[in-house]
Amino acid sequence: MTSDAAPAPARARREQILATAAELFAERGFHGVSVADLGAACGVSGPALYKHFASKDAVLAEMLVSISEHLLAGGEERVAAADGPADAVRALVDFHVAFALDQPALIVVQDRDWASLPAEARERVRVLQRAYVEVWAAQLRALDTGLGAEASRAAAHAAFGLVNSTPHSARASRERMRELLAAMACRALGVAPAPAQVEMSG
Repeated sequence: MTSDAAPAPARARREQILATAAELFAERGFHGVSVADLGAACGVSGPALYKHFASKDAVLAEMLVSISEHLLAGGEERVAAADGPADAVRALVDFHVAFALDQPALIVVQDRDWASLPAEARERVRVLQRAYVEVWAAQLRALDTGLGAEASRAAAHAAFGLVNSTPHSARASRERMRELLAAMACRALGVAPAPAQVEMSG
């Protein structure tokens, strides 16, 4: 994660590097992008990147750890604010759909380049992702008390698979895709979609 103690210009530059790297990694793959490529895309020399990140591996590590931290924190916030498990599931679906539509490059990189992470970062991402799955699974079990732990986690993963296909399947406007995907995911999870979702998907 970026350091909150870093000066604002340095934080902004790190965020720019991460955003640019996500697009390049998604397009070419992690191993298809050099430090020089990344520097050129950011408007700096390759070696200048080392002022912000120790290596290209460090860029990927911060990118994917940050994604996982963001998803877990956002999921927990939405569950805490929800009025019961059905409302929580709808809120989780809406949150994840918005993330997938807003950050398609990160979805691609996370899916394809996870194995390229350094071991420590890979384990951190794994722990965060398991915790995020459990946020969903706990609400699904609260919604259906007959659903076991394994099945609830499998259902959460299935919903992620549907929503995370967005970088490959989006064919409509962002708003229509958001409503459509949210309605489909809610129905798959046994939750009635919000009225707007039903109207858009009907």
